[in-house]
Amino acid sequence: MKQALSLLLRTAALGLALAGGVAHAADLLDEVKQRGTLRIGLEGTYPPFNYRDEQGKLTGFDVEIAEGLAARLGVKPEFTTTEWSGILAGLSAGKYDVIVNQVAATDKRRETFDFSAPYVVSSPQLIVRTSETRKITGPADLKGLKIGVGQGSNYAEQARGFAGAEVKVYPGAPEYLQDLATGRIDVALNDSLLIPYLAQKTKLPVKAGAPIGKVESNAIPFRKGNPKFAQAIDKALADLKADGTFAKISNKWFGRDVSKPPVAQ
Repeated sequence: MKQALSLLLRTAALGLALAGGVAHAADLLDEVKQRGTLRIGLEGTYPPFNYRDEQGKLTGFDVEIAEGLAARLGVKPEFTTTEWSGILAGLSAGKYDVIVNQVAATDKRRETFDFSAPYVVSSPQLIVRTSETRKITGPADLKGLKIGVGQGSNYAEQARGFAGAEVKVYPGAPEYLQDLATGRIDVALNDSLLIPYLAQKTKLPVKAGAPIGKVESNAIPFRKGNPKFAQAIDKALADLKADGTFAKISNKWFGRDVSKPPVAQ
C-alpha cells in the first residue's frame, strides 16, 4: 500500500513538473515565432509617430521601428489600430503582443505590464493657438484655462495636477487639437516631439507652448510573465541601435537621435 501511494505521489509530481515545463515554454516569444508575426498595437492617427499617408498606408517613426523589430525577431509585423483610450486594455486582452506608440513607462503601468528598454526620451510640452497672446509658461498660468489631453494618457494624469485648470479628455490627439484650433479649449498637452510636425506638416493654427514637466522615457509594453520575449525585444532594439538603423529612422522623422536627451542650446 505504501509503495503504491509512493508511486502515485511520484507520478503526480512528475505530471506537475511536466505541466510546469509546458507553462514555462508558453512564452510570448514562442507564440510569436510559431505564428510568424509580431502583432503591434498603435493609434494610426498620431503623426509623425504613426499615421496613414495619402495612399492609406501606415507610416511614421513608430511604424518603421516596429517593422525593424519584427525583422530582427525573424517574423512579419501585423498592425492593429485603435484609439489611445483603449489601447492598453487591448494589450491586456491579448489583441496584440506589444504597443509601439510612445507609451511612457510609468510605475503605475509597470504594475500591469512589462516594458522593453526605453527607446525614446522626450518631455511634455504645451500646445497653444498661433494667435495666443497670454503668457503661459507654467502650471500657475493654467488656472481657469481648459486643457485638452488624451484619455488614459500620462499627460491626462499630469494635467489633473495643475491647480485650477479644467481638464478635458479626448480619445486622441486629433480631436483635442481640432478643439484647440477652434477655440473650444485654451491649451493642449502632448509630447514635445509632436510639435515640429504640427508646425511643418499641418494647417492647424497651433504652435509650441512652454515645456512643462520632466523628461520621460517611452518604451514598449507587453504582458507580464514572458522573460524570453523581454530578452528578445531588448536585443532587437539594441541591434537596431548598434547597426545604425535606429538613428537613420530617427533622423528621418526628427532630425536627431530621439533615444538620447536633446542637447541644450
